[in-house]
Amino acid sequence: MMNAINWNDDEGLFALARGELFTAVVGDIMDRLGFTHQFFPPRIQPLRADMVVIGRAMTVLEADVFEESAMSENNPVMTQPFGLMFEALDDLKKNEVYVCTGGSPRYALWGELMSTRALKLGAAGAVLDGYLRDTHGILAQNFPAFSYGAFAQDQGARGKVIDFRVPLEIESLRIQTGDIVFGDVDGVLVVPREAEEEIFVKAIEKARGEKLVQKAIEDGMSASDAFKHFGIM
Repeated sequence: MMNAINWNDDEGLFALARGELFTAVVGDIMDRLGFTHQFFPPRIQPLRADMVVIGRAMTVLEADVFEESAMSENNPVMTQPFGLMFEALDDLKKNEVYVCTGGSPRYALWGELMSTRALKLGAAGAVLDGYLRDTHGILAQNFPAFSYGAFAQDQGARGKVIDFRVPLEIESLRIQTGDIVFGDVDGVLVVPREAEEEIFVKAIEKARGEKLVQKAIEDGMSASDAFKHFGIM
């Protein structure tokens, strides 16, 4: 008999997901339920292949700038180095994921000291629609970071955080603060908050079923017969 699928809080859900799930099976379930544009672009990859991130999105909006501190009378954020980046970073809560987009890929959006602060706050990781830097330092901290890869150029004179905890869009994917972000070596996806319980229950059921299919195939059952019998492949 399979173990019951239940959890009392985010800690319990995230532990279940880490223990039994992977992004492919969660993505399959969301496809079935009509959520067909839930993956970040495939160029966003883990800094190390065994990294897994799961937590609630804390969305961060970046924008390109062309000098570190512009004396703007219209927008005081433009006068601040990095804009609202420090405020966004310090606002991270336990089990949240820093999700950043909006700027062009000509500078790094994340680094070692940001990882240090995020870990201190209990954050779950960072997912960046762009590059990170300080690779050795982030790896040494074992901080789950997903990005285009490594690029040392600083955002200071090139980009600023202009808002956070606001809706984001990355290509066809929409992300709201509080949605669940789940990433592994096969990609990063967003589970919409309004459907998270159904999605995770069905994903765990499918993952457990796939183990039965694998055992049947290992014992000699054909792929066609396995699909007919279990309805899973």
